[in-house]
Amino acid sequence: MKKIFLLPLVALLIIAAASPGAWAQEKKASGPERFEKEIAAYEAQDRDSPPPKGQILFTGASTIRRWTTLAQDFPEHKVINRGFGGSQIADATHFADRIIFPYAPRAIFIRSGGNDLNAGKSVEQVFNDFEKFVEKVHGNLPNTTIYFISLSPSIARWKQHDKEKELNALIKDHIEGKPHLKYIETYDVVLGPDGQPRANLFVEDKLHFNAEGNRLLAERIRPHLSN
Repeated sequence: MKKIFLLPLVALLIIAAASPGAWAQEKKASGPERFEKEIAAYEAQDRDSPPPKGQILFTGASTIRRWTTLAQDFPEHKVINRGFGGSQIADATHFADRIIFPYAPRAIFIRSGGNDLNAGKSVEQVFNDFEKFVEKVHGNLPNTTIYFISLSPSIARWKQHDKEKELNALIKDHIEGKPHLKYIETYDVVLGPDGQPRANLFVEDKLHFNAEGNRLLAERIRPHLSN
């Protein structure tokens, strides 16, 4: 009997010995490199059909990535969607050379930070990451206006809504009065009369917006597109 139970362990050790890089590769996948395929797909798309420069770019996490009707919601403008789900602000900074700077956008709308808090980063750490994002973008595109689309609470992550509100406030205060930096308030867009996120604005996972949620988000953003 003991030999039978030892077989799975022996097999695992053999696989590990034959593939010493497998464990390191798994560990490496926790960094920005985990988005490499998605970023490379955007680059391939650009080679096939290069977007015009000087347009409006949206980037950030899954709220942007899953916003498949983005172009239809703003038909008067040429918009580029370069969101990648699961990403943090630091990831947008890391890939700016590849999914921001080539387009030389006149405006960047970023919605990110929720995954950062969910991963255990403090509000101060996420705020510092936003500052680094702005520093890198304006170091290359000094006249590009960056719009921070504020975080709004979800049902699935209601436990971090106070941190989201605190991060919004920090960024809003930091942005106020600075050139080429704007803040868009969306925290309250999801709240019902009871102060809780409305279930009818989310898909089944209770985290991501459905079509109605995106419609309300678009209403908040639309007035800023022509600025």
